[in-house]
Amino acid sequence: VGLNACAITIRPYSGKLEDLGQFSVRKPVMQALRNDANKVLDRGAYAQFYLTKLRVVPSGGTSSTAVTLTTNGTATLSNVIAFSNNHAKAVVDLMKERNIPAYAGDDYMAIAWPTTLRTFKNNLESIHQYTESGIKLIFNGEIGRYENVRYTEQTNVDKGITATGASGTAWGGAVSDWIFFFGEDTVMEGVVDPVEMRAKIPTDYGRSKGVAWYALEGFGLVHSDTAATNSRVVMWDSAS
Repeated sequence: VGLNACAITIRPYSGKLEDLGQFSVRKPVMQALRNDANKVLDRGAYAQFYLTKLRVVPSGGTSSTAVTLTTNGTATLSNVIAFSNNHAKAVVDLMKERNIPAYAGDDYMAIAWPTTLRTFKNNLESIHQYTESGIKLIFNGEIGRYENVRYTEQTNVDKGITATGASGTAWGGAVSDWIFFFGEDTVMEGVVDPVEMRAKIPTDYGRSKGVAWYALEGFGLVHSDTAATNSRVVMWDSAS
């Protein structure tokens, strides 16, 4: 696990602002710092997930049912079709046949941008609408579980082709984006100092103040063998 000191620029404010402000200064500053910390740590984890050797693309780049797997960390086809429930089935079968251990119970996990899962969510509405448990998911706006995979959404890591989580190159098809499917033992978090808020010692006779978040930790892909024999993460990917 590569450890890195993770800290952002101090959010400065003055004693005068704190004394005369109509609203509390510290509350919005602390909220902004928490949001920043979430983004930095999520991008650190993403950079390690991205190292997985297992990449899947719709067969031919356009198949609505089948997927093609590469095991060298590089997608060889351009993905120009939206992710659907049929792709979900193909990916799960692939993970099971590679004996990837489930994440929790019998279920794997998947994480992606909301728009990447839009077609898939529309598929699930058609599947669930006539069942009592399914209609509750629709009413609550939940994605839920499908074919032994629990789907979650995130927006802290940008879309596009990038190894670091920063803004990347959008996929040529413009109808999908990355998805990580994973089982147990994926990315490990090594913590020396957990995330904490630190207040600056006031200077200029107490008029100059500030707050920052700080952490000393890092992330590492647990199974990074070149042959991808033990890889636990499968990435829905595209060559361009």
